[in-house]
Amino acid sequence: VQLQASGGGLVQAGGSLRLSCAASSTSRVMGWFRQTPGKGREFVAAHRRDGGYKYYSDSVKGRFTISRDNAKDTVTLQMDSLRPEDTATYYCAAGQVIAGQIRTPTAYGYWGQGTLVTVSS
Repeated sequence: VQLQASGGGLVQAGGSLRLSCAASSTSRVMGWFRQTPGKGREFVAAHRRDGGYKYYSDSVKGRFTISRDNAKDTVTLQMDSLRPEDTATYYCAAGQVIAGQIRTPTAYGYWGQGTLVTVSS
């Protein structure tokens, strides 16, 4: 599976950005992680194809929305009310992930290239 991410950029605090990720084939789970220098990848959000379940980290719940177009194998992350602490490189991920490992980076077998999101204060 190949993943192509797009979106990101520079925005002021309180603003919005949208990230998109297109997959070359279908995976059970598609999601987003983020990473800042010197830290590991942090779970952001994920969508499970079977049942349409959505998962969010506590830090983004209520501000970010993940959606998925199953017909196109794409996942979108709408990021609203952005904060400076949301600044990071965001990575799209996909895989046949079981529910208990949705938030675990190593459970995902496929990764897209990172896209930088910078939120200025």
